[in-house]
Amino acid sequence: MEFTFTLKYQLPTHDTDTDALIERLAEQGCDDALVGVGQPGRLGLEFVREAASAREAVESALADVQRAVPEARLIEATPDLVGLTDVAEVMGVTRQNMRKLVVSYPTFPTPVHEGSSAIWHLAEVLGWMEGKGYQQVPRVLLDVARVAMQVNIRKENARVAGDPGMAVPVF
Repeated sequence: MEFTFTLKYQLPTHDTDTDALIERLAEQGCDDALVGVGQPGRLGLEFVREAASAREAVESALADVQRAVPEARLIEATPDLVGLTDVAEVMGVTRQNMRKLVVSYPTFPTPVHEGSSAIWHLAEVLGWMEGKGYQQVPRVLLDVARVAMQVNIRKENARVAGDPGMAVPVF
């Protein structure tokens, strides 16, 4: 199967040669990623990776990036944190339709952050929608969103536990 996801990294301050970085990434197996280096010190890799599972796709990409840029620190794996507009776009409905679900169902997933703009884990919202029988939930997207959420939670747990240098969460 084909899985699409993005990995965002903070680069080491001494790694400023973009051409050499892109070459190292390709040599280590990241030739299936669109590389973005627009913001100084940041690296974004949008992968379209063939694998037997979403977990295998993301794990192999994390390992490939780790080999290419060992000192890079993972910032985020996506798709994960989303607002209602993002979910509405994925599901092909309006934001107002998504808002109705949030207001009408007390079982709708609890947001990660609630404020003027609430944020949810995409995997939790899509899983809830699938369980309720709402529209056709894109299965591949749900699978990769679950893995991205796990990667981000493990990364944050390591950071809170005092291991901020953890570049690649271990499954």
